[in-house]
Amino acid sequence: MAKPKTVSYEESRKQRLEENRKRMEALNLPQLSLALKTSSSPKPSPMKRTPKPKAEKQMVVVRRSSRVANLPSPPVYKEMEVFERVMIPRRYSGSTSKHRDLSNRVYASYEDRMDAMAKAEKLEADLGSDYPTLVKTMLQSHVTGGFWLGLQVQFCKDYLSKKDEVMTLVDEDGNEYETIYLARKTGLSGGWKGFAVAHDLVDGDAVVFQLIKPTTMKVYIIRVERKA
Repeated sequence: MAKPKTVSYEESRKQRLEENRKRMEALNLPQLSLALKTSSSPKPSPMKRTPKPKAEKQMVVVRRSSRVANLPSPPVYKEMEVFERVMIPRRYSGSTSKHRDLSNRVYASYEDRMDAMAKAEKLEADLGSDYPTLVKTMLQSHVTGGFWLGLQVQFCKDYLSKKDEVMTLVDEDGNEYETIYLARKTGLSGGWKGFAVAHDLVDGDAVVFQLIKPTTMKVYIIRVERKA
């Protein structure tokens, strides 16, 4: 009977290594191992960028040439409504330049004021309706101090100018006095003092105005009873 061939340890090891190599090649293990080594190699970390500091915004004066910088700033214009000022020549007659003595002013009583108004209204009725008329009872502010005569608003809207005008007052003797009519304030201003002083108007007198022309009014004066 023949004895089995004895295989040495070294030959057996080489034989196993060769068998394992063939199996690995059959399974494509060498290529996979190489791919794993390549993919698992650490990538260099990217360089961190230092953020740029934010620029701080400030308000600065724009530099200009010395010739321009010394010039004044240009003016700012805006539209404004301009009203033409009406002027009248100053009167120099002695009758209108005298001053009132305000130390002994007398205030009319209610009864005396109403009595003068009743007479003025009767005169207004006698004048008829050919020309527009209005009646004003005089107050201290009309004949002393401020010398401003406000007229009835509705009368001004219906018959007088919509702009400032020179209004001529004609007294019962035919003397003419120029005054300033202020349309926005519906009253007589400059020149009214001269008329009031010249005719010695006092508190309580009643005055009838008759508009005989667009800028001319006839004036009738009813005197209040003056107590001694």
